[in-house]
Amino acid sequence: MKAWLTIWINLLLLVGIGVTPVAATENHQPKLTTETAVFAGGCFWGVDAVFKHVKGVTSTTSGYAGGSADTAQYERVSQGDTGHAESVRVVFDPDKVSYNQLLQVFFAVAHNPTQLNYQGPDEGTQYRSAIFYTSAEQQRETQNYIQQLTQERTYSSNIVTQVVPLKQFYPAEDHHQNYLALHPNQPYIMIYDQPKLIQLRRQFPALYQ
Repeated sequence: MKAWLTIWINLLLLVGIGVTPVAATENHQPKLTTETAVFAGGCFWGVDAVFKHVKGVTSTTSGYAGGSADTAQYERVSQGDTGHAESVRVVFDPDKVSYNQLLQVFFAVAHNPTQLNYQGPDEGTQYRSAIFYTSAEQQRETQNYIQQLTQERTYSSNIVTQVVPLKQFYPAEDHHQNYLALHPNQPYIMIYDQPKLIQLRRQFPALYQ
């Protein structure tokens, strides 16, 4: 009787192993598909709003890049001597929007890349044009795209966009996040940032969301 019981238990164990093999579970793990890019082009309110309306972008965060952690606060960055630039971290799905397409939006819509240390009414190094690349591939694509724009004489003045590695990104204070959507009728937003969304829809209708 004990022998039959042992055989029966072994059969149950074999059946259980067959139903949920380890390899099958591992093969169905979700694949991470997002990438991150960091852009600086003047006040982060407008840059954030533009990329929020690009299909394939999964999240945007306004913040600071280029300086140290102890000066990553709006009041300090606004003094213009911290090394920080008001920046936007863009998380995107490369299967839906390419990094090159994000570059096109950044240079054509999000800001003016020929203005040194200012955008619109905002002046200072914290409003400089910069791309903080997160990989060697992003660095290569960015430099190639700037070279292409230069050769095609897209702008009447030289492109002044910095292309530098991202050392650290520091999210800005909560009241700076998603600013345009929360304050659509604020005069600054209406004058300087809402027109960017109009241009995005006009120039990149297939990307607009």
